[in-house]
Amino acid sequence: MALSRIWSAFIIIAILVASYKFLGVDGNQQIFSQLVIGKNGDSIKVKELAVEKTDASIVSGLDSLKRVSQNGLTYKKEGDKIIAVKPQKVNGIIETCKDAVNLCLGLIGAMALFMGFMGIAEKAGGIRFLARIIGPFFSRIFPGVPKDHPANGHMMMNFSANLLGLDNAATPFGIKAMESLQELNPDKVKASNAQIMFLCLHASGLTLIPVSIIALRSASGARNATDIFIPCMIATFAATMAAMIIVSLKQKINLLQPVILAWVLSISAIIGLLIMYLSRLDKTSLELFSGTFGNGLLLLILLLIILGGVYKKIDIFSSFIDGAKGGFETAVRIIPYLVGMLVAICMLRISGTFDYIIDAMKYIFASIGTDTRFVDGLPTALVKPFSGGAARGMMADAMSNGNADSFAGRLSCVLQGSSDTTFYVIAVYFGAVGVKNTRYSIGVMLLADLVGIITSILLAYLFFGSSV
Repeated sequence: MALSRIWSAFIIIAILVASYKFLGVDGNQQIFSQLVIGKNGDSIKVKELAVEKTDASIVSGLDSLKRVSQNGLTYKKEGDKIIAVKPQKVNGIIETCKDAVNLCLGLIGAMALFMGFMGIAEKAGGIRFLARIIGPFFSRIFPGVPKDHPANGHMMMNFSANLLGLDNAATPFGIKAMESLQELNPDKVKASNAQIMFLCLHASGLTLIPVSIIALRSASGARNATDIFIPCMIATFAATMAAMIIVSLKQKINLLQPVILAWVLSISAIIGLLIMYLSRLDKTSLELFSGTFGNGLLLLILLLIILGGVYKKIDIFSSFIDGAKGGFETAVRIIPYLVGMLVAICMLRISGTFDYIIDAMKYIFASIGTDTRFVDGLPTALVKPFSGGAARGMMADAMSNGNADSFAGRLSCVLQGSSDTTFYVIAVYFGAVGVKNTRYSIGVMLLADLVGIITSILLAYLFFGSSV
């Protein structure tokens, strides 16, 4: 199976790269300890220098200070030697296992809350009402799902939460959608066509307002924290359309049907009008809009669910409790899947595999005389399919030291907003329903990610090409 082969390859490659660094690269004798028992923030010895071979500014600095920081390294004097150390940025295997469990436990509250409200909406008939509205469109791109099936409503709730950038709500809604689709799946360990289409669209990460990215740019001192808004929206829309087209070709779905074209063109028009409107707002107004629009709509949805329950005269709180119970069970069920995936990802990062890839890309593009500024923003794109937190760290690193308005800083923000965390999504969503054979879903998701990356780079040169 694809996921099994990819997961095995991650671990094998990480161990081989770590072994190469241990045997052939000075200053990497701690690499195996980093992989297994290392913790985020640990000091890692990089090199040992004689005083006479060390930069004079460092030596003079150490005469008055115990430590001197330069170029991402910290220097300290030990006897007649100067030792250069750097902090470990990722937890090793043991700590990552704990992180995975803590992450799942952290999901319990949000999943219980939103699945509880989903329970109210289902008993009040709101999910079926939503399914009837979206049914004509979904029945074309999800031909195996009946028009009035609750799965349509669950998927619509997930896509809506994604659009609004509400990750905490999107995950419970998405898992509920996968569970509904699993009821229709004849082979419970093999992903159905509908599950693949849903997950590929979800993983493309269509988001209208990248709230967290704007907030981080503002905290990093960007002159205009919202200048990446339009490129982000265009890039993520391109990735979503690519995912839908690729899956449709694979599943032989005709996208030229009038109903599909009408829905896609309508959504495109709405997004276009929203871009036009928001592009005219000043910085303060746009930040206010981005901070309140999504959360305000979420509260409106919760209000409508409660009012619907009151109108239908159902036992609202009992319905909430019945739905919320599933949140705890699901969060516990995905722990093994998340542990396995996060461990493989941490090994890739600590081993330096990503660094070698970035260095190779820089060398290749420099050799052919291409502008290599975009390569400095690629770490965000490379780790985004594996870890959203790691990608945010890469984005923050690209904007550090006053570089928020640099080309790489802005590009990393657009790349962060162009897609979702593919392998995390696979582990959580397929793990929640026990699907082990993911078929071609990983390949499609990565192709959609690639479209998002290429689009982001082109947009960055178009909007910020003059940045230094």
